Order: sequence, then C-alpha cells, then structure tokens
Amino acid sequence: MTDTTAVKHGSLLQEYAAELTPTPEELALALGPAGQRAGSGSKPRVSEQAAVGARNLEMVMRIPVTMKVVLGSATMPVASLVKLGRGAVIPLERKVGEPVDVVVNDRVIARGELVVVDESSSRFGISLTEIIGPRGNEQPQ
Repeated sequence: MTDTTAVKHGSLLQEYAAELTPTPEELALALGPAGQRAGSGSKPRVSEQAAVGARNLEMVMRIPVTMKVVLGSATMPVASLVKLGRGAVIPLERKVGEPVDVVVNDRVIARGELVVVDESSSRFGISLTEIIGPRGNEQPQ
C-alpha cells in the first residue's frame, strides 16, 4: 500500500470514527440532566429519544460493508494451483444459469441472476431473485 493510499484510508477511518463518536451534546441528551439520572424517575421525552435514535440509525447506515457476489468455487490440490497460468480455465461447481450468492461480511444475504448492465463496457450486475432472512429463511422477491 502506498503512503498516499494509507493516508487516504487513515483519513476515511478517522472520518467514520468521528461520525460514530457521540458529541457531548448527544451524550447529555441521551443521559438526561444530572439530577434526573440519579433516580428522580423522569424519563427523556419521546421526541428526544426519537431524535437520538434517528441520528444513531443514520450513523449505522454510513458504515461500509464488504459485499461479494460468489459465482462459484473450486477445490484443487496445491500442485494444480501452482501450475495455473494465463488462459487457464478453472471449472466451478455451479452451472450456467444457476443463481449466484450475494454475500455481505461473509454472510449470504441474497441470491440472484447475472445480468448484462452495459454491453459496450462488458459490465455485469445482479438481478436479485430472493432475499435470505435472518435465520436463513428465504423470502422470495
């Protein structure tokens, strides 16, 4: 990684950390006045709680995740792997037309079909056909 790339990644990381770190005003709003925290029994107003919740959700929505589209996989011995070169074809376990997995942070969240987005630039995309629920339950789209 070059120095400029490392600096760029470092500044992005600092920017995200700054967004996720609550300001003193947000902390005061979330905790309420000091006299009320000590057990006076009063609760923050619903509108204040909703505002804090909206800001928290907004911060969470900005967190970057790694998304992969898995076209297939193959298992081979290391001896075969080191013999691979330019033009080598690696057969995958999936067949043409079978759905591909959409994986976010190493968890399958959806399946879909490959589609051509732009023929002139040979760009592909995914047309989602099913969303995988929280416990692996499939939810057709």
